[in-house]
Amino acid sequence: MQSSFPEQPEEKRQALLEAVEGLRNVLETGADEAELSGTLPASTVNAIYESGLFSFKTPSILGGAEADAMTQLDVIEAASRIDPAAGWCLMIGAGTLSNIGAFASDEAIGAIFLDGKPPKAAGVAAPSGEAIVVEGGYRVSGRWSFASGIRHSEWVAGGAVVKNQKEDASQQIRLVVPTVQVEIHDNWQVIGLKGTGSCDYSITDVFVPDRFTWPGAEPEPRRGGANFRLGRPGMQTTGHCGFALGVGRRALDAVTELAQTKRRGYRGTMSLIADRGSFQRFLGESELRLRAARALVLETIEEAWDFASQGVTPPLPLQARMRASATYSTEEAADITSQAFRFGGGTAMYNSNVLQKCLRDINAAAQHNMVSDRTYENVGQFTLGFASANPMG
Repeated sequence: MQSSFPEQPEEKRQALLEAVEGLRNVLETGADEAELSGTLPASTVNAIYESGLFSFKTPSILGGAEADAMTQLDVIEAASRIDPAAGWCLMIGAGTLSNIGAFASDEAIGAIFLDGKPPKAAGVAAPSGEAIVVEGGYRVSGRWSFASGIRHSEWVAGGAVVKNQKEDASQQIRLVVPTVQVEIHDNWQVIGLKGTGSCDYSITDVFVPDRFTWPGAEPEPRRGGANFRLGRPGMQTTGHCGFALGVGRRALDAVTELAQTKRRGYRGTMSLIADRGSFQRFLGESELRLRAARALVLETIEEAWDFASQGVTPPLPLQARMRASATYSTEEAADITSQAFRFGGGTAMYNSNVLQKCLRDINAAAQHNMVSDRTYENVGQFTLGFASANPMG
């Protein structure tokens, strides 16, 4: 039975964070298995599902918590601090389900949320498919990369370009199909985020009815409130920022604990890492860097939330800053994690040590297009007044 959450924002926030903490044992227990098998174990997925956390962004009218943007940051940060792969899959699973819930037609919702129960979902935002208009819908083909959590999903969402649309040859749509209709490619042999199962998937000439599609660019939400007026970078910012800050904090926690027992140096010069001035400076500076990055993220999200709460999509320059704040927090977390790994010495190299996992996972996350250095260029272009500036450029 899925959990329900309070309506008041602060009570809801506390309940969601308690739900994350309640999963600590199962997330930690399943982390090694996820690394070995290349996907979250069923025990982890089922525990997240039963906790209701996959629905923490879903419109409340469909039984979701519909948490505000600031709470979304807290939830993903807390989960990623326990286990990065689980935090990442929660980010993708909850984000995909919430988008289906907000934008899909009533007919589709009736089929997807059977008996009012939310499904497990995965998806890829990139328009990697081709949709051909036919009577009643589209014939869709394509291959999508990085479908995190697809092996434990029941429905899969993806983007496609409509090829024979005379009015606008570049029109994009979003679509959702049952996972049983897609071919999952076993190609997730990677260096980081191993446990997320982010395999490619493909479909070939599959008929997708109109009711299982919606416009791909800034559609009007059919359900839900301010969350779904943040714009595409805004709806993804909280997850990427939360993930980075959670992993950075986990690495700092781990090296702080290690430094108080581990000695380094040659014979006659051995000393605790914690007693070294270089480490003390690193620890103090890193603490402030993480807090500063988080403060920037919160300031930006809160500014955007004020617009969205009034039913207004945030201005494009603000959307660009939201996306860039995710890049900034990812870069800060990656640098701090790298330094923490070095202070861990040879001990940090072993698979049993969380520092090497944090190092791999945060650098894998940094490869995501949403947090590329292009985001800084976008902010600069808006600052310079370029007419072509685009938050998703």
